Amino acid sequence: MTDLTRDDLDGLEERGISAEEAERQLQLHDAPPPATRLERPCTVGDGLLRLSAQQRERYLEAWRVAAGELISAKFVPASGAATRMFRDLVWRREEGLDRRALVERAAAGSLAAKGVLGFLDELDRFAFRDRLAEAVAARGTDLETARESSPQPILDALLGADGLGYASTPKGLIEFHAYPGGPRKAVEEHLVEGLGYLLADGTGTGRFHFTVSPEHREPFRRVCAAFAERLVATSEGPGGLKIDLSFSVQSPATDTLAVDADGRPFREDDGRLLLRPGGHGALIGNLGAITADVVFVKNIDNIVPERSQPEVSHWKRVLAGFLIELRNEIHATVRALRQGREGAERAADRLLSGPLGHVLPDGSPGVEDRLRRIEALDRPLRVCGMVVNEGEPGGGPFWVRGEDGTVSRQIVEPGQVDHDDPRQEAAWTASTHFNPVDVVASLRAPDGAAYDLERFVDPRAVFITKKTHLGRPLQVLERPGLWNGAMAGWNTVFVEVPAATFAPVKTVLDLLRPAHRT
Repeated sequence: MTDLTRDDLDGLEERGISAEEAERQLQLHDAPPPATRLERPCTVGDGLLRLSAQQRERYLEAWRVAAGELISAKFVPASGAATRMFRDLVWRREEGLDRRALVERAAAGSLAAKGVLGFLDELDRFAFRDRLAEAVAARGTDLETARESSPQPILDALLGADGLGYASTPKGLIEFHAYPGGPRKAVEEHLVEGLGYLLADGTGTGRFHFTVSPEHREPFRRVCAAFAERLVATSEGPGGLKIDLSFSVQSPATDTLAVDADGRPFREDDGRLLLRPGGHGALIGNLGAITADVVFVKNIDNIVPERSQPEVSHWKRVLAGFLIELRNEIHATVRALRQGREGAERAADRLLSGPLGHVLPDGSPGVEDRLRRIEALDRPLRVCGMVVNEGEPGGGPFWVRGEDGTVSRQIVEPGQVDHDDPRQEAAWTASTHFNPVDVVASLRAPDGAAYDLERFVDPRAVFITKKTHLGRPLQVLERPGLWNGAMAGWNTVFVEVPAATFAPVKTVLDLLRPAHRT
């Protein structure tokens, strides 16, 4: 802590960061934790379930009954800007190349140039095309002329703050899909999709929570409120429809310290400490603050148009019904264990060795073993949809060995693995499924109290990466990922879901995929 001054500590305390937490972060920079140890991938029949048609029907019915009795909500991390979505276009705008130069670079093998040309050639297929044309016209030219000669006015209008401003706009506020009645933004599609599984019969209250950046909270609120009003006005059913919207921001107390090339706290030119957002894992507190029995978690950029949403809704309800049946059995077993009922240990062992994938306690049943069984069962529960891996970059389901030697099911990202270790790389490449962030979670204990989700975070499952700031190298620390280390202590079940439920938009050209056609 000798590198931090009294002023530094006072400033950190104002943000809610204690001296102990600052020291912990600097120690992690200095001595990063070891890589995650993969035992093997979770595959169908070994940690990953493939449901039969009969099982799916049973779980659909279980959710139909439960949805009318429980409070459910949809949780969408939506604070990320669309900068990476338009990365190639940002590069082109800075380079200032005309179309001929782009064609030459594309012919020479430049993927970025090919991406820009693909965007220009397919402009008419984007949902924001008309708004973009108006912004280009305001610059004294038209869309067709610009894209055939110098596309600079198009990129200025699309990305610049005096145009659509998409270089710094959150993905949730980008028009994703075109409809006869006008385009829909990603966040609007999430409202439509969520009503398909949050409500039992199309009526009642649909609860939605979006985490947003502070500067975009009001635009999100305004867009969502206006669209929700339209949905309510056009809804049918005797009981009526209500939409409850809430928003939160990432707490500044979850920001993390960066370090410079010498391993010292990174400072701005004026001497102030540089603090950076702690990644989506910092949102575990936002998730825990939701007052709901069941929460659906989904990324903002994974949303399909309305024509494809019935299948998505079907599988969300299947996962939710599975969760409810398993949760009810867990809660009943925990209560039986606490009351010392006969057969409770056997019921616990069936759950632990079966759907939850735990190693059973050693020794004969006794008070200590009963407490260990309770401790293993009495945790937040999540059922995670997994799609067959078709080459998408990202994480997947694995059996992981912890520092204490126990093996558990975890979602693992590429950056958590030592790819230089042949055995670890072999386990990684043997994976058959991909994590689409399709999670249904139970956040309440058997007594009805909300879990303190911070208790179940693996604090050492951090991400440390190299970046630059104003041309200077630095090392940044991200908190354990929301569905990785932040949920490491949860009970986890993996279920195979169809690829049709997964349609991420990582680049603007992804909006041209068949899954996003309306």
